[in-house]
Amino acid sequence: MPAAEPRPVLTVADLLTGLLREPGRPRLTWYGADGERVELSGAVLDNWVSKSVNLLVQEFDIAPGSTVALDLPPHWRSVVWALAAWRCGATVRTGAEEPADALVTDRPGPAASRTAPLIVQSLPALARSWPGDLPPGAIDAAQAVMTYADTIDWVPESDPSAAALDLEDGRLAHGDLVRSAEAAVAVERGARTLLPTRGRRTDLAPLLLRALGVLASDGSLLFVLDGDQDRTDRIARDERVTAVG
Repeated sequence: MPAAEPRPVLTVADLLTGLLREPGRPRLTWYGADGERVELSGAVLDNWVSKSVNLLVQEFDIAPGSTVALDLPPHWRSVVWALAAWRCGATVRTGAEEPADALVTDRPGPAASRTAPLIVQSLPALARSWPGDLPPGAIDAAQAVMTYADTIDWVPESDPSAAALDLEDGRLAHGDLVRSAEAAVAVERGARTLLPTRGRRTDLAPLLLRALGVLASDGSLLFVLDGDQDRTDRIARDERVTAVG
């Protein structure tokens, strides 16, 4: 019998389900400026997101109507946290300037004066804990996330009319999120897509939208953090990139 056609991806929940159709296929590959390379298969990406969802729901009661602020640079961990927040039905906001129901940050010093509960995220892939002191009550993501279940225990249904992502020119609702994300990259279905970035925090929101669009189109992401075009081109050839988003 011919293989069944994949279901259309209308929500982030659909996207995560689709990752497990080919669990071993690379879905997100990251090259840091220092040469660090991280590759997440569909199963591993789903696992990271599921654990993060469980943390957000069980520790902070994140649900439709909640806001999760990401004070992070463009990074593979930023994608994981955004997917987790969207799976909870929450609004993703970048930066630490406004109140939120949870703030994920890699710089707890400046963020510690904010009112949002802190989730402190170490960025290196092999980090098992935050290397310094944490503000009182802050959660060490490197330690805490790994203690949660590999599958989502429970999460409320998303409200299609609720805000999903804050952008400079307005807000995207959950009901429009995936469609808008796919339009933001407009790559062929299944493409191995390069998303170059210089690592500016102000670039995070549109980068998250394009990353979502690639994954929703059954594609595979390649992030290269560097301003060296020759290096980026070389990595793109080695990784068999077929599109640039």
